[in-house]
Amino acid sequence: MGISHLGMTGPLNHTDTTLDLPLPATTPDHPTEPSSTTTALARYITTIEPPYPPITERRLAFETSRPRLLRQCLAEATGTFFFVYTGLASVASYILHTDSEIGATAFGSHFQTGCAFGLGVVFAVITCAPTSGGHFNPAVTISLAFWQGFPWWKVPLYILSQVAGSFMGGLLVMGAYWPQIQSLNAKFLEAGRPLFGSGTPASILCAFPGEGQENPGYVFLVEFLVDVFIGIVIWATLDPANQFIAPSCIPPVLGAAYASMIWGFGSLALSTNLARDLGTRMVAAMFYGREAFTYMGYAPIAMLVNIPATLLATAYYELVMRDSLSIIGRGRAKHEGGDAALYKHLRTMRLVDEEKGGRSLDATVVKS
Repeated sequence: MGISHLGMTGPLNHTDTTLDLPLPATTPDHPTEPSSTTTALARYITTIEPPYPPITERRLAFETSRPRLLRQCLAEATGTFFFVYTGLASVASYILHTDSEIGATAFGSHFQTGCAFGLGVVFAVITCAPTSGGHFNPAVTISLAFWQGFPWWKVPLYILSQVAGSFMGGLLVMGAYWPQIQSLNAKFLEAGRPLFGSGTPASILCAFPGEGQENPGYVFLVEFLVDVFIGIVIWATLDPANQFIAPSCIPPVLGAAYASMIWGFGSLALSTNLARDLGTRMVAAMFYGREAFTYMGYAPIAMLVNIPATLLATAYYELVMRDSLSIIGRGRAKHEGGDAALYKHLRTMRLVDEEKGGRSLDATVVKS
């Protein structure tokens, strides 16, 4: 989901305990002692937030020797695994207890599934985005390469890593629930019911159309619109000119975007992510056969629609909502031609008045 370019350089420095506090007014009867006051407060802070221990040269040497690309790919795989694993576990809990005597809602619901996937996205971004940038979606990786200069040669490596993380998430959920899944498979076969479709054992791993969703155009439209919505939200959170989003708010906002779409459209066939769908669909094919890729011709829609949808969403944001001058004004980027070229642009757009010493004629103030 691509937050690495926001300038987040690492965790907070817990060793800096200097406090910039207003000092009380000095009076003859109560002289001010700023050094002792600050020292006492700093000592108190360290008792509740111990400083980070000293880092050894041996550790630094080890960390700098690690292959950066390998770390990035493993972070992408781990992040994708996080939200797939948590989401599928919730789906499994719900489907496996559909016929429970106390009711399926005691074990899950579409709301719970949306929360599980959304929280999984939050955990993935917080845990892995500082290392890889936090894409976790081939459509996001491709969009970042197209619009933001992400290296194209890294794109296939990131996508393979994301699919691998999804595959492992699906495989481990199947392993965790295997006895219950076997029992559910037997019940479906005994009743003459198919193992594929909405609410079936195979749907624990990936989406399949249900009743009333036989029209591929309808399924395509639902998937496309959901992916466009998510894509616009992602691009808005990554916009350096967006004053309504701070880096620390990106994970919950992205998680809420995914969760809200599952809450609204989870009862329909929905994928939203090539890696999430392909990886788990491969696991479904391992356990249930090739029909996982052929059932009602849905697999291509689930796997591929999110790419053009996300590209359209990001193109809409870039062409309509992007404000590069504001990004420059906030010090997050520079004009490719330098300050002279920027000033020339401002003059051309009549945003400065040379007769008034170059002062801005517009409410937008560009920092030089």
